Amino acid sequence: MKIIIHRGSHEIGGTCIQLATVNTTILLDLGLPLSPQSKELDVGTLKPDAVLISHSHQDHYGLIDQLDNGVPIHIGKLAKSLIDVTRIFLGNALHANTFSTYSSWQPFTVGDFTITPYLMDHSAVDAFGFLIEAEGKKIYYSGDFRATGRKHQLFDYMVKKPPRDIDLLFLEGTMLQRNSDAFPKEESVEVNILETVRRQKNISFIISSSQNIDRIVSAYRACKQAGKLLVIDIYTAWILEQVRHVSTSIPAIDRDEVRVYADYGFDKRLKEQPDYFGDFRRRLYRHRVKWHELLASPADYLYFGRMSSFRKIQAFRGDNPVNVIYSQWEGYLKGTNKDYFGAEQIAAMRHDPQVNFVHAHTSGHATVEHLKLFAAALQAKRLVPVHTAFGDSYKDLFGDSVVVLRDGEMLEI
Repeated sequence: MKIIIHRGSHEIGGTCIQLATVNTTILLDLGLPLSPQSKELDVGTLKPDAVLISHSHQDHYGLIDQLDNGVPIHIGKLAKSLIDVTRIFLGNALHANTFSTYSSWQPFTVGDFTITPYLMDHSAVDAFGFLIEAEGKKIYYSGDFRATGRKHQLFDYMVKKPPRDIDLLFLEGTMLQRNSDAFPKEESVEVNILETVRRQKNISFIISSSQNIDRIVSAYRACKQAGKLLVIDIYTAWILEQVRHVSTSIPAIDRDEVRVYADYGFDKRLKEQPDYFGDFRRRLYRHRVKWHELLASPADYLYFGRMSSFRKIQAFRGDNPVNVIYSQWEGYLKGTNKDYFGAEQIAAMRHDPQVNFVHAHTSGHATVEHLKLFAAALQAKRLVPVHTAFGDSYKDLFGDSVVVLRDGEMLEI
């Protein structure tokens, strides 16, 4: 089997790994790079027989629209729904690719390859690693994972009962030069949110990703304990509707503690596609909160927003500080509005006396400690760094089994 990392051997994001037998070529992810300095990838030259997408973050699937539409894209069913959600609410057409969905721990074949998806704990719901078998060899691709979220049992089970006789492990290393000491697990984020909203005398906003379901659950649980109402927008509400298909415990719009603020733009999308959304708009409006209600009693609410919510935050500035709970990677605050709309305004709030700026976030990626546990459990003959800016440090951490590849370099096993 021949292996080429087209991108991702020495950077976070933009992952694309090629595996080829004599008869079949597949790609592991086809992601949009996160860095403007990232090497350009000519997708049209790759010609795979299929692409496996590990999860619904753009740095793992964002270039699939550059493929020939006939190339099969294998992806989790829920992850595919979440990709569709984003396209629809942005006003874009759905991907024209040919999709096939897989299920946890259910093997499927692509030519010479047999692939078994392993559900992983990650900040994206429906995230997978892959056991890939062909030509008598076994490869495990970790995808993105962690051991500290609300699905940490998946990591625990993997370490206790790992796949055996692994010839090569592709292991992500996002956290190699970072730590999560302040918020070591998702429950610690929930505690911080609870402490903040319990004391609030004005509204609180949490800035996060609507696809970080663990974070929504943390916000909801904090509101329930503090006697507050969680406000979500239509986009977030529809995401929760999709997740409810696989988990009935998700705090969707019919929960007593949840309200929906109906922005005009998102509401317009619902009206434009009634066949797609069905009776969702009618049900949603039963749980609507209006702007004047938020202004009348702001201390009753926690608003789940994003960078672009800065205008809403500014409307509540007054005698009592607005709580802004920043709950995602701090590196986004170094960006410009061109990178992330609202980044400059949210970053400036750190120094605003009318804002109580709180950081409460735990990573979607494994710490070095958990990476070591994972690698020790799988006992792969070779360990190859991916999705990391520090691949050259793997040998010091994981020993002589490490093989450091460069983008474009071929390895044959």
